[in-house]
Amino acid sequence: MGVLLSDAIAQEAPVTAAGDISASEATPLPPLDVTAPSQPLTKRKARKSQSSGSGSAVAASDGMDEGIGLEDTAAPPSVFTLGQNSMIGGSTVGSEAIWTFNKLTLDQAVAMAPGVSMSNLGGSRNERDIFVRGFDRWRVPLTMDGVRIYLPADNRLDMNRFLTPDLAEIQIEKGYVSVLNGPGGMGGAINLVSRKPTKAFEAEARVGVVFDGDLEGRNAVNSYGMMGTRKSEGYAQISGTIVSQDHWNLSNDFTPTPYENGGLRDNSETEDWRINAKIGYTPNATDEYAISYTSQAGSKSAPLHIEGGNRFWKWPTWDITSLAGFSHTKIGEASYVKSNVYYNQLNNNLRSFDDATYTTQALGRGFNSWYDDFAYGGMIEMGTQLIPMNTLKGSVHYRLDNHSEYDHNRPDHSSGYIEPKQETEERNWYYALENTFHATSWLDIVGGVSKDHARLLKAEKFNSTKRLVESYPTGEGEAWNWQSAIIARYSDTGKVHASVSNRTRFPNIFERFSTRFGTAEPNPDLDAEEARNYELGWSDTFNRRLRLSVAVFYSEIDNAIQSVLVRSYQDSNGSTVQVTQNQNVGDGTHKGIELAVDYDLMPGLRVGGNYTYLRRDIRDPLRPGLKSESTPEHEGFVYLAWDAMSNLTITPSLELASDRWSLASQGADANQFIQIGSYALVNLNVEYRVNEIFSASVGGRNLTDQNYMLVEGFPEPGRQFFANVRARY
Repeated sequence: MGVLLSDAIAQEAPVTAAGDISASEATPLPPLDVTAPSQPLTKRKARKSQSSGSGSAVAASDGMDEGIGLEDTAAPPSVFTLGQNSMIGGSTVGSEAIWTFNKLTLDQAVAMAPGVSMSNLGGSRNERDIFVRGFDRWRVPLTMDGVRIYLPADNRLDMNRFLTPDLAEIQIEKGYVSVLNGPGGMGGAINLVSRKPTKAFEAEARVGVVFDGDLEGRNAVNSYGMMGTRKSEGYAQISGTIVSQDHWNLSNDFTPTPYENGGLRDNSETEDWRINAKIGYTPNATDEYAISYTSQAGSKSAPLHIEGGNRFWKWPTWDITSLAGFSHTKIGEASYVKSNVYYNQLNNNLRSFDDATYTTQALGRGFNSWYDDFAYGGMIEMGTQLIPMNTLKGSVHYRLDNHSEYDHNRPDHSSGYIEPKQETEERNWYYALENTFHATSWLDIVGGVSKDHARLLKAEKFNSTKRLVESYPTGEGEAWNWQSAIIARYSDTGKVHASVSNRTRFPNIFERFSTRFGTAEPNPDLDAEEARNYELGWSDTFNRRLRLSVAVFYSEIDNAIQSVLVRSYQDSNGSTVQVTQNQNVGDGTHKGIELAVDYDLMPGLRVGGNYTYLRRDIRDPLRPGLKSESTPEHEGFVYLAWDAMSNLTITPSLELASDRWSLASQGADANQFIQIGSYALVNLNVEYRVNEIFSASVGGRNLTDQNYMLVEGFPEPGRQFFANVRARY
């Protein structure tokens, strides 16, 4: 999407509304958003990618922040190229855009890209989701430096737990996900790419504060620090970031209810931190080997539904740790091999209380639940250009996921008990092949095929009636994927492309086995979902000042997993309980258009933005009134970047969205689909660069203090102000 201002004057560093291809100038399919904002709109100096086979894995940064970002007049953060995915198209959100627009969490940052929406899932989990052209977190894999972040039990990742200040860029694939990158890319993929030092010594420090809309209270503080060194033989770096939020404030237009009195949002406190350390060895100009350690930890509360019907949950622990090794080796003059191996740990603890005092756990709803997961695996990719007019690549991925859980039920009651540990284990193999045929100097044809193989080795669940651990049936599944793209470059700046991608997704353990507190039956025989994604796109630059791009997309979804009513019964209170089961009975379509424009009006003044139209239709034979929730039909972003002085940049922006469907759970509309969530948020950032080392910025979000919701019963923050300082050496 579009965004950015520059640290210099406009004609030297035009802002672009849509990200950039990162690590893939060697791959032919252009993204919707193309040009780095710190370069002229007509040209972009390509950073070579190790995925190309002939490019250097350790090529120095070109000095530009590729993606939605600002020009980095000091030492720009270099991308850890070994952690990049092989992208064919897509968008990239750069670190300078994240800084300028004060997007501290993943869900906020990626929502700046066209075709990407953030959503509040509501309920007692206090989770944020990301939708890429209408596909959610179950259908859009999340990776960190190319290593999959996956929760084996249910993969209900909270995108708000992933911090952004220490990232070099965020890669976003939309619709067409290269088969080389691994399984699960049914509707897209998101990759968090860390930084890598570029100088003999470099360091950066940031401190920021977020204030209430009336400036009478402090909402949150955040900080980031990095130190690194790079020599001819290698590099080393350590970084850390933390965000501590005491609360956030509601709009002054919010009407108090018995469950939320307005002002400071109750139970909105969170705390997250992440550290990353890496060391790399670069024996020559083409080979690179690195070890990276990442640990992030978080805790959060959960704001209540403003109309009642709540569960009282808190997460004291939400932690992820990863140790990974990466390599890239050039073979001869036209081939390469790259790989990674990793070990991940994922731990979280959920505490459920009796009431809103959050002090006792004596009732049936009171429990403590622990998840203890680990995963290990790796990938190897090989590529060659030995075949004339062809670039051939292949990859193999392996992963084993292990999930353990147990509950302490009613810990404050004499009948309370601790469950024995239950374990689930799953193994996945994945094989992929991709070829690019360079038909002419201006025409490329890409084709890819892959095979998924998933085997459930163990699945256990505690039977609370029998007080014993039972085993569910195990099994395995296979699925084929295929894709193709045609790219024509009709001029130095103009490209058109067409693509089709057929991808699958296996159901997770939650979808197959969860009983949802006695309201669902397991279905171990669930099949994979399938999506066919079509795209037609065009982009060009005119007069070195105007950049336009457009993409039309259409997705067909088959075997969609839907919840089907299978029986009902009377509980001990005489109430009717409906029991459902997940089945492959649904299908649907996603269709839309993405537009992006950037225009240099005059030196020092740029305007730009993007617009997304998305129509989602889902069909369920048993629920004819079913609606697709959480995404607006119309969404846009508009910005203006004005260099008021040589060291002062003013950037107002506007975030726009139409209504979205949400299933009401309380009040007069309970169990009905309602439309909510339209907004027009006015934002502002003012940055002053003291010198080449120090800079400071102040600004605000939702300056008109709009009262709105993204999901029924859970209002969003009102007006907020922020102040940040940064030092880079």
